[in-house]
Amino acid sequence: MSEVKNNVITVDYKLFKDTAEGEMIESTEGNQPLAFLSGLGQMIPEFEDKVVNLTAGDNFSFGIKAENAYGLTTEEAIIELPQDMFKEEGKLVEQVIVGKVLPLEDQNGHVHPAKVISINEETITMDVNHPLADQDLHFTGSVVEVRPATEEELQHGHVHGAGGVEH
Repeated sequence: MSEVKNNVITVDYKLFKDTAEGEMIESTEGNQPLAFLSGLGQMIPEFEDKVVNLTAGDNFSFGIKAENAYGLTTEEAIIELPQDMFKEEGKLVEQVIVGKVLPLEDQNGHVHPAKVISINEETITMDVNHPLADQDLHFTGSVVEVRPATEEELQHGHVHGAGGVEH
């Protein structure tokens, strides 16, 4: 995590698989730029480290290995859940389809994407590994703005206004 704390950093970026020539995964192009508070762990640590000392107008292009991005897949993230969790009026909800990604809420109220691996007799096998686990990433883009966070943003732990990352 960055040592530079309490700045709002706003970036326009493109995210690619593997290299800048790889398949584009996402982009802010045509949308609001992404804004986050530095030093709070809201971003991939290596991403934040690469942009935190840049200034408005600076361009960036860098890769992040999978183990430093969304990690590597683990068997511990393949879980069995009771079918009852996915039933309404005694029937499985229609969204439970092998291969489909569903939102699962943990005990802390955080939502995680989970892929349906199999529908068993009494359980559903889910993969809660991040969808980009095992994937090397490459970011290109530019810094739109760097400014000190407001007192209210610091108290709330997220950027207010367009593009803010809310946690």
